[in-house]
Amino acid sequence: MPSPRPPADIDPDITASAGRIGGLLVMGLLLMGLTAATVAVAFQRGQTERCLAFYGPQAAAAVSRSGHVELWRLAEVDGRLTAVERVEISAAKGLVHLRRGLVEDANFDWKAAASAESPLPLGAWDWAIVFDGATPGGSSGQATQVVIDLGDDGIGGWISVVGQGGRIGLGRLGPGLATWIGATVAR
Repeated sequence: MPSPRPPADIDPDITASAGRIGGLLVMGLLLMGLTAATVAVAFQRGQTERCLAFYGPQAAAAVSRSGHVELWRLAEVDGRLTAVERVEISAAKGLVHLRRGLVEDANFDWKAAASAESPLPLGAWDWAIVFDGATPGGSSGQATQVVIDLGDDGIGGWISVVGQGGRIGLGRLGPGLATWIGATVAR
């Protein structure tokens, strides 16, 4: 079968120029896409920079992606902080949002962290959220234990990572976290 030929009244220069314009359009769209992706990554990094420094890369990855998560009620027993109740919450309603909230800088009171010089008494810590070290499709590592002092119904509370020292104020995360824990334990 013979190949079709363009009608005699179509100028070949116009056809070639349309092809170049189409190629430039595709290149422009690709450049816009890459620019948007770069801006999005930079924006996301800016939202989580302080939390990443506070948690460390391994703990932040565990908080964000671990496959198994438990909520522990804490109490001081014989001078040691002990889990007196454990609830498996890997499939708990709202856990995805909690994970995100725990790594966003804006959710915490960083000014309170700067003034937190003396350690809290053991009995001040109310809860721990334990993220196992295994991440779906990733490596397995040590569990990350995030301890929480809810303060007064989430107001004025603290959060810390066991074994890493330091703490930060719960800030705007506190009241919602207190409500979420209450609802999750009550289920």
